[in-house]
Order: sequence, then C-alpha cells, then structure tokens
Amino acid sequence: MAETTEKLASSKEMDGIRKAAIFMISLGPETSAQIMKQLPDKFIQKVSYEIANIDHVSQKEREDIINEYLEMSQAREYILDGGFDYAKTLLNKALGTQRAKEVIDMLNQIQLRERPFNIARKADPAQLTNLLLGEQPQTVALILCYMQPDKAAQILINFPPEKQSEIAERIGTITSTSPAVIEKIEKVIESKFSTYIENDTENVGGVSTLVEILNQVGRTTEKAIVGELEERQPELAEEVKASLFTFEDIISLQKSDVQKVLREVSNDDLVLALKGVSDELRDFIFDNLSTRAVETLKEDMQFMGPARLSAVEEAQQNVVTVIRRLDEYGEIYIMRGDQDAIIE
Repeated sequence: MAETTEKLASSKEMDGIRKAAIFMISLGPETSAQIMKQLPDKFIQKVSYEIANIDHVSQKEREDIINEYLEMSQAREYILDGGFDYAKTLLNKALGTQRAKEVIDMLNQIQLRERPFNIARKADPAQLTNLLLGEQPQTVALILCYMQPDKAAQILINFPPEKQSEIAERIGTITSTSPAVIEKIEKVIESKFSTYIENDTENVGGVSTLVEILNQVGRTTEKAIVGELEERQPELAEEVKASLFTFEDIISLQKSDVQKVLREVSNDDLVLALKGVSDELRDFIFDNLSTRAVETLKEDMQFMGPARLSAVEEAQQNVVTVIRRLDEYGEIYIMRGDQDAIIE
C-alpha cells in the first residue's frame, strides 16, 4: 500500500510533458520520430525542449511511464468499446480496484472523449449535405468546424453562393464555442445526429480552419467566397488570402510556373526569403534559376549575415503575393481540391 501511494505521488509530480519526453526517449529515435510527425507543432517544441534537458532517466521511471501508457491505452479501448462502467469492470479485474480508480480518474482529468459531431464526421457527404442544406448558416459553420477539411469542402460547395460566403464568414470568425451552444445545436438536430457532448470550451474554426476548407473547394468557389468576404469583412479576407498559399507551397508549382514567379521577384526579396528554409526548398528554387543567377544568389546569401525573422517573413510574403497575383491573372496554376487537370 505504501509503495502504491509513493508511486502515485511520484506520478503526480511528473508533469505530462516530461512523461511524454521520457516515453519518446524510451521508444528510441526512429519510432519517436514517426510519432512526433503526428503531433501539433507547439507540443513538438515543448517535448523536444524537455528531451534536450533530460540528462538521465532511471529504469524505474521508464517502466512506470510505459506501464502507465499501457494501462491508459487499455482503459481508453474499454471506454470506447462499452463506456466508463464497462471500463471500470474490466479494469477492476485487470488492475485491482485502487489502480483502476486511479486510471479512470486520470482519464477524466484529461477528458478522454470523442469530439462533438462524431457521427457527422463519419457520415456520407451526400447525406450530410442534404441534412445541412435546411440548417441556419451558423449551425452549418459550427458543424463544419468539427469536420475533416476535405469533407467540409465537399459539403460547402453544394450550398448556394450567397450561403457559401455567409458560412465561410462564420467559420472564419469563430474562435471558441461553449458546451451550451454545442448542446443547443445538437438538440435541434438530435433526431439526425447523436454524438458525445463536450463539457469544456474548445477552440474551433478560425482562419486556419477556413483556409483548410477553401484549399479543397477549388479556385472558382474560393474566389467567390473570398470576394464576398472582401465586401463583408475586408480584414478577414486579407488574412485568409495571405494564408491560402504559403512560401513553402511554392514547391508544389510546375517548374515553368516557378520560373515565371522568380522573374517577378526582386533579388533582395529572394535572398531574404530563402533564409532558414529547408535544403529541399532551396535546391528547388536553385533548379529553376540559371547557373549565374544561382551563383549570385549564393554570394548574396553568404554575405548578408543574420536577418530578423520579421524581415524574412515579409520577404516570403512578398513572393507569395506575386504567386497569388499571377494565379489570379491565370498566368500560373495552383492545384486545388476540385479543379480539372491541365491539358497540355
């Protein structure tokens, strides 16, 4: 009993980031790298910092954290299979009453539950579209915020143009939603949707969500929606346009289109924009320049020295502005979700 109490106290003192860092160390670099690719950038930064600052991990720490992970994973499967009561019964048999209670309590603390509108995410897009066509724009916007961007795009393009822009505006301006709002909407459509209700405020929507959806709907629909946004909310429209294509996305363009872009970009902007980018992206740019231009660019980059991040980002955005302008005029082609292929 004393050993269990000591173990629990030790576990509580160790925060989640440290646990994650030790768990990654225990898994080894190859497996950890694959897991890290699936994590949010902010979490990757925190875990990476913690890993870098861990000098030593005892065998006991490793074993405790791995065992905790296995227990939590097992408990999660039980909950998803049959709910908390079912999980408690099986965990009591597997771990004993005390440890089962500890695991369930930890699951409650980290709120291990499905996101709202889970059935909507699994539903057939055509059926879901028919269901949502009669709903208010604010209702549709909230539901789309919780859906996969590609499926949300499939649904959005089936709405009339005026409703598309209104729904898009609402998605772009949502920053958070409360359990009461979610519950109210779910009750309105409870005969069609049955999903688990979140009890805590959750960040949904916003510009990033809208951009992910717009990147899937195709250029024609995108232009119509952004055009309406420019009239309704110019600042939101500018933020959306700036996010629709990033500097790193230049690697997705055809070589001939990249060369057109580079002819429009000043050397000063290009030198700054290439500061700190990946070798792959830098080589891609060099491959689309003449040998002499590459040599000049490398010399300028070498003698430039350190540059402020804000200056680099501004230069990259200047390049993106050129790309967006050429795309707008039909001089280059940015691949989007539902556009036809180019015929040579």
